[in-house]
Amino acid sequence: MFSRIQTLYLFLAALLAFGSMTQPFWTFTTDTLILFGDFMDVQGAGLFVTVGSVAGGILSPLTGIVALVTIFMFSNRKLQQTLIALSVVLFAADLIAGLAGGHFLKQYLETQSTSVSFAPGSGLFMLLPEPVLFWLASLGVKKDEKIATAYKRL
Repeated sequence: MFSRIQTLYLFLAALLAFGSMTQPFWTFTTDTLILFGDFMDVQGAGLFVTVGSVAGGILSPLTGIVALVTIFMFSNRKLQQTLIALSVVLFAADLIAGLAGGHFLKQYLETQSTSVSFAPGSGLFMLLPEPVLFWLASLGVKKDEKIATAYKRL
């Protein structure tokens, strides 16, 4: 169970998913510094910004939990593949929620201030390796399945 390489990939993806919650997704600079991330609400910014922040706050840990559960489903490789695919979908939804929330926050700040600069935060960069790790884990599961079916033929 723990000697398989996909365990490492899934564990790293889970760590990145949980770690991205602690870091800002976007950093905006107007007269003050505004951080946008999971459960970081900006007063008066609107419903879309709040929904993006809360959705990211729900989807990030959910991605990490599914990745951790997938590690322990080693005896059912088909279910493991399904959970890895679910993790990719959750990652995509998390990324879209963060990007949409950041976009709407930028629009709000541009109506409030003449000068708005923004930059992606470390929370965004922590999310980006996740699909590669999920893909590598999926390849590892397929390799395990190939070995198991070859062993069954003997």
